[in-house]
Amino acid sequence: MAAPGAKPNGTTEGFEAVIDAVADLLQTAVDWLRQEAASVVQEKIVAPIQRLGLTLASASAAAALLVLGLTFIAVALFLLLAEWVGYPGALLIIGAVLMLGSVVFLVIKVRSMQK
Repeated sequence: MAAPGAKPNGTTEGFEAVIDAVADLLQTAVDWLRQEAASVVQEKIVAPIQRLGLTLASASAAAALLVLGLTFIAVALFLLLAEWVGYPGALLIIGAVLMLGSVVFLVIKVRSMQK
């Protein structure tokens, strides 16, 4: 007995072949869309974020080296100052300069906030 809706001349097999062809076409379209979406995401999002990450890592390394260099210079200047005025005098002078710097910073910040 033939399948429901089947005609005796075998059109069910032709209909199944068309359905399979349409399913294959849809699968190909879906695969292509996925590939294009992945390409766009890689190009527009992932690559710029990777470049940003490398830039930030390089900037952080440069800043760390700068701070380390400034620390060595500050220690050397402290030792020179300590030879001239002694360690207590050197600490007193450095503390006073840092406090004056903070006062200047606060005054500038308050004036910029009032504007």
